[in-house]
Amino acid sequence: MASEELAQKLQRRLLLEESGAAAEGDEEEAAVPAPSETGEEERSCLTASAGAELSAKLARRHDINEGAAQPRRAAVFNPYTEFKEFSRRQIKDMERMFRLYDSGRDGYIDLMELKLMMEKLGAPQTHLGLKNMIKEVDEDFDGKLSFREFLLIFHKAAAGELEEDSGLLTLAKLSEIDVSIEGVKGAKNFFEAKVQALSSASKFEAEIRAEQDERKREEEERKHRRAAFRELKSAFTQ
Repeated sequence: MASEELAQKLQRRLLLEESGAAAEGDEEEAAVPAPSETGEEERSCLTASAGAELSAKLARRHDINEGAAQPRRAAVFNPYTEFKEFSRRQIKDMERMFRLYDSGRDGYIDLMELKLMMEKLGAPQTHLGLKNMIKEVDEDFDGKLSFREFLLIFHKAAAGELEEDSGLLTLAKLSEIDVSIEGVKGAKNFFEAKVQALSSASKFEAEIRAEQDERKREEEERKHRRAAFRELKSAFTQ
């Protein structure tokens, strides 16, 4: 493995340097005064620190090569509290769109999945264009889009933070998600007025109640359908 070879090379070089330093020390022992105990302690601490850091890096590289490296835990976030400018329905629509193109079901949209998304939206991009799109919102520099970074696309589009020729702005405009993107300048004014008109708390509660009412209506409809089916079934069995 590359990591084992690197470790062996570093060990050989360290031995050579130690043997060379020992030979020079024998020749100059009479002329050069012995270092103080404090200097020896400092050098010993530095050597130990560098050795531990190198060992940790080599171990990490070895684990990555062997496929045994532990993945970094993604920070948990609440999209409803972090992206308050969007309604619950809008965020759910964004989540459905994200899951639709997350064909690997790993919680990320990689470059090839983004390529497919843009083709389906009717705005195919070059390989470089796709990389630049990811780069605009790739906060952890992993080369792919998490759900939070996907939401950032619509956040930046609505706030007027994307250039007119940006592939991300094209994505936001061509998606079927209505986030009232009125252009680079108009959208920011729209959301500022919206925030002033509605408090986030009352808006959130109203959306929760609306979802509960919708679920109740769906349940009532299911009950009516089941009752109608039973009546129809009994009519045929008589």
